[in-house]
Amino acid sequence: QVQLVESGGGLVQPGGSLRLSCAASGTLFSRIAMAWYRQAPEKQRELVAVIASGRSTNYADSVKGRFTISRDNAKNTVYLQMNSLKPEDTAVYYCKTDYAGKTYWGQGTQVTVSS
Repeated sequence: QVQLVESGGGLVQPGGSLRLSCAASGTLFSRIAMAWYRQAPEKQRELVAVIASGRSTNYADSVKGRFTISRDNAKNTVYLQMNSLKPEDTAVYYCKTDYAGKTYWGQGTQVTVSS
């Protein structure tokens, strides 16, 4: 089994930055892909970014050039660096992975971009 715990959310002004963290346990972290999703109120959950075990990355068009996903295998942690934040980025952000045929989600962390 895999356990995922997110942290780093909060309130930030437009144009500001935040870094989210997701700590994983219960598996060989270095060998699995990790992803960040987000869900705004009354909206569908959407993929934000993904990083493979080999550290290749993909991003949603809406965040490309502003967000960066990375991983530290020694710490079993994946990060989402968010720069130039916009009010449209306001959502609950979730860490997600797939292991041994099962999907695992973190509890989510709230990001609010407002002046």
